Amino acid sequence: MAAAGPPAPVGRLGPFFAVVWLFFLLDPLSEGWSRRDTVAGWVGVAATVVFAVVYMWLWLRSRADRARMIEAPPLRWSIGYVGALVVLGGVMVASLGETGLTSVVYIGVGLVMVFPPRVAWPLVVALVVVTIGLSAVEGWGSQVGTAFGLLAASVAVFGLRTVMSRNIELVDAYRRNENLVVENERTRFARDLHDILGHSLTVITVKAELAGRLMDVDPERARAEVADLERLSRDALADVRRAVDGYREITLPGELSRARLALEAGGIVARVPNTTDDVPGELRELFAWTVREGVTNVLRHSRAGTCEILLGPTSAEVRDDGVGCGDGPGPGAGAGPGAGAGLTGLRERAVAAGATVVTRDLSPGFSVAVVAR
Repeated sequence: MAAAGPPAPVGRLGPFFAVVWLFFLLDPLSEGWSRRDTVAGWVGVAATVVFAVVYMWLWLRSRADRARMIEAPPLRWSIGYVGALVVLGGVMVASLGETGLTSVVYIGVGLVMVFPPRVAWPLVVALVVVTIGLSAVEGWGSQVGTAFGLLAASVAVFGLRTVMSRNIELVDAYRRNENLVVENERTRFARDLHDILGHSLTVITVKAELAGRLMDVDPERARAEVADLERLSRDALADVRRAVDGYREITLPGELSRARLALEAGGIVARVPNTTDDVPGELRELFAWTVREGVTNVLRHSRAGTCEILLGPTSAEVRDDGVGCGDGPGPGAGAGPGAGAGLTGLRERAVAAGATVVTRDLSPGFSVAVVAR
């Protein structure tokens, strides 16, 4: 059963069409009125009116439940209302005779409306058998027509209920898909924000530390580093704004240039390719993220003296000669320095592009590579 939501307003035409079908109760009502000089006549009239009210209440309640995405009402509620219809129908038959059998059509419809099919259909069939059996009552005609009307109405309402149930399932599936899309977008945004801010803040931290050390020994160089800090902060802010707007503007040449500046600022010898001509267009963004994540980890964790970036038609690698920390070669092997959200995000991107992340402990040093399949 789908989770219940806030009640939806019942359309105006729905109750009107339901009231129209109460037209067939005019026969027992008229029969009771013709016997108004007897107690049985008044009992029949009262029972018919109450029967119509209970049936409409059941119909409106069932329709409201469907609007609230409730496929089946509580069993106790269903038994109570259908039981009331059965009792009132019995009073109609007892007080009005054959004319009161009109109630069985409405009872059959009520059974199909509120009970699951495995319960409703045996009860409908039993009601059909009882109705046909009443043909044997002296003075009553054949009830085959009434039984056929009962069965036809039940089948029609079952078809309507089936369509409504399918609509509930479709709406529920649509809502689940919406939630999944939102969750995936949140995960993507968190990953991108980590990658963008993680790299930028790491470089800013390194430059801030360098500027602090140079403040007394080389004020000119320190001022240059502070100017770089301002530029990097503005770049980071722009990157975050692009991420919030749903854009991810990242280029391989741009990341190589940033990597060179960041490594040199951290006192690490940078060996960076001068060209990206060998890298096919469909892998450039993935390799750019590889360079960003690899260099960020080098700056954060490696304590390296040298960092080398290698690019090829099917692979991008960032390696250093630092402390190293891995479990050996292989796809996804080793925690590596900085393993966590950054490498997890890189692996997700690699999988989406049909590539594999390979980490290696070089002893000394560490390597992060993305290899296209």
